Amino acid sequence: MVLLLTVGVTISSVAQQRKLVQFSGVIHNADTNVIVPYVTVTNLSFNNQTFTANHQGYFSFVAHEGDTILFSSVGYRATSIVIPEVPADKYTAMVNMTAEIKELPMVTPYPWASIDEFNMAFMSLEIADDDIIVAKRNLSPESLAAMAAVTPRSAEEIQNFSAMQNHIGLTNKAVNQRMANPLLSPFAWGNLIRQITEGNKSRQRSGQ
Repeated sequence: MVLLLTVGVTISSVAQQRKLVQFSGVIHNADTNVIVPYVTVTNLSFNNQTFTANHQGYFSFVAHEGDTILFSSVGYRATSIVIPEVPADKYTAMVNMTAEIKELPMVTPYPWASIDEFNMAFMSLEIADDDIIVAKRNLSPESLAAMAAVTPRSAEEIQNFSAMQNHIGLTNKAVNQRMANPLLSPFAWGNLIRQITEGNKSRQRSGQ
């Protein structure tokens, strides 16, 4: 017991003698140089004290010179850094982490408990029509007529119909304006000449 207490006091005194530094840095992907966010940073030399990098991969905390810092994140290989002795009270590092791809063993799920259940399900299986038959049935005149009866017009169709009606109305209005002016109508001129001729003949008969 006395020995353990002595060792603990010695380790504590050695840790207190080491210089404290502000350890900061940014964590990148070693292959793509992309920021790795929310990495877990653990100080293995100081009671496994844990920190977390922010969404930009930045971290900063106080540690001792010689501490071993472990960086771990899901999908990346864990990497460690030992804080060296520095003349100042700050140490900045660019941490690179390598992506790790884990292949899981293939799993083949079977919804049937036995071969007999599979045979029963297979024999009672109803095979659906293929895509060509389904497309022909959906594009038949009866199917199109039924869908046209219940499908409302779209905004584009209504806009095109309204524009067409306005164009027809303006065209008819312009045609009626030209035909309404008797000076521009050859039929009106013919009718006027006929009326004058008939009037002259009527006056001649009345004068006799």
